[in-house]
Order: sequence, then structure tokens, then C-alpha cells
Amino acid sequence: MGIMSKALILIAIVTCLTSVAHAIRGQATFYTPAYIPSSCYGYDDHGIMIVALNSGLFGNKGACGRRYRVRCTGGTNAGVPHPCTGKSIVVTAVDLCPGCGDNQIDLSQEAFSMIANPVAGRINIEYDQ
Repeated sequence: MGIMSKALILIAIVTCLTSVAHAIRGQATFYTPAYIPSSCYGYDDHGIMIVALNSGLFGNKGACGRRYRVRCTGGTNAGVPHPCTGKSIVVTAVDLCPGCGDNQIDLSQEAFSMIANPVAGRINIEYDQ
């Protein structure tokens, strides 16, 4: 194997480790339509792939428009022990979730359904910006 091939493999490994190291573990719930008005955009519709953030992430509207990649990592209740679909999604921050705790986010129902069985209601996740 040539030096160039080894260098490319090393770069790929470091890139993968970097993205894993930056993922934040937390939990997600979901909310249902109507998604407008939102704290960030009022009555301006930003679609269905959206998220409401806890107050720490929301940062007094500083996170409006930020995009987050979210992946389900497991269930939080015995009723649905394996809720994850294996997919990841990208959502846009449009609102504040006043009832969310630290490292908890509230996905739109459609976004949640893409990564997990909605019957679960709450799931463990990893997310990053």
C-alpha cells in the first residue's frame, strides 16, 4: 500500500472519530402540528423537518435556523424496547421547547417518525450541529 493510500485512510479514520466525538447524547420527544407560529419565525412556515430546542441550546433565539443531525440510539421505556429505524435526519431549529430539560430536544412528529417509532414517545439520541 502506497504512502498516499495510507494517508487517505488515516484522514478518513480521524474524520470519523472527530464526528463521533462531537455528537451530544440526549433525548428526544415530539410535538404535533400546527408548527406555526414559531418563536423564531412567527407565521413563516419552515416545513416539517424542524426542532424545538431546550433553553440552553436555543440561546434566546441565537440558534434559530441552525441545522442539527439527529440519530436515535435506543429506547427509554420497556413498552417499545427497540424504537430506532436506523436512519438519521437533519432538522432546522425553529422554536423553543420550554418543557425540555438539558440535552433534550423536541422534534416535529414527522421528523421523529423518520428515526423512531412514535409510539415510544421519548428516545435516546445523538445529535450534532
